Amino acid sequence: MSNTIPHTGKVGSHEGLARNSDGAGRDDSTHLLRTQPSPVSRGHAFMRTLLSFAIGFVAAQAPAIAADVKPVPTHASEPHGVKNIVIVPGAFVDGSGWRVVHDILIHKGYNVTVEQPRIESLADDIDLTRELIRRQDGPVLLVGHSYGGAVISVAGTRDKVKGLVYVAALEPKEGESVSQLLSSVPAPSNDVVATLDDHLYVEPSKFAADFAGDLIKNRTDFMAASQPFAAKAAFTATVSDAAWHTKPTWAVLTTDDHVLSPDLQRSMYQRAGSKVTEIKASHLVYISQPEQVAKVIEDAATSLH
Repeated sequence: MSNTIPHTGKVGSHEGLARNSDGAGRDDSTHLLRTQPSPVSRGHAFMRTLLSFAIGFVAAQAPAIAADVKPVPTHASEPHGVKNIVIVPGAFVDGSGWRVVHDILIHKGYNVTVEQPRIESLADDIDLTRELIRRQDGPVLLVGHSYGGAVISVAGTRDKVKGLVYVAALEPKEGESVSQLLSSVPAPSNDVVATLDDHLYVEPSKFAADFAGDLIKNRTDFMAASQPFAAKAAFTATVSDAAWHTKPTWAVLTTDDHVLSPDLQRSMYQRAGSKVTEIKASHLVYISQPEQVAKVIEDAATSLH
């Protein structure tokens, strides 16, 4: 008869003890734990197997996945021609109106700087533009709007400047002033008011009709209320040089302009031999038709070296 006590299945109780041949007690529960993994252990083993399989599968597929992935460009490809563009806004507005044109051009790879002329004196604004030209890394295309056309005509004589774009802008020659050109033809409107200290502004109630008949009212109302004043002296100062004599120029002629006569624009642009694009738009064409204005600037930039 065996001297082993029958196992009752109660692990860890006295009934789970057996005798060795030498009579010493032996705990069968330890044996059972070693030979029969618990559900938790079996779960861990299964997860390790599954993880090993997943790692092996991903490693095997990596070359194919890498081949299918195309790099996402972080910026536009390098444009041809001149890459640096400096924009000089006109009077009674600020540079923020050029935001859309700016964004169109930078997304095409151009480096765009928008100046904020002080319009206290023409000489100061020319100096500011020259400083911005100096900061550019390479050749420059200048863009001027309205009064800004007089600024770029002189500042554009710098060697780094390869071309000029006039957007509904004055394009004077040596010895001419902004005021002189404006008075050379009948004015489409006469709503500029002088202050006691010889600064100028546009009558707010007439701003929309004169400057921006193709923009929505809430925008023009704000522009009229926030317009920066301009010194009369900046308008009466004569230009000392004109870069358009020796450098290629482009021009945007605004046919619905009630600030700068379309006839005057056409006369100046023909005199300078500018390549003209006519757009049915107000004086603030760069806000109402930014895509067309950006296209003229881009065409000019790509044709220069």
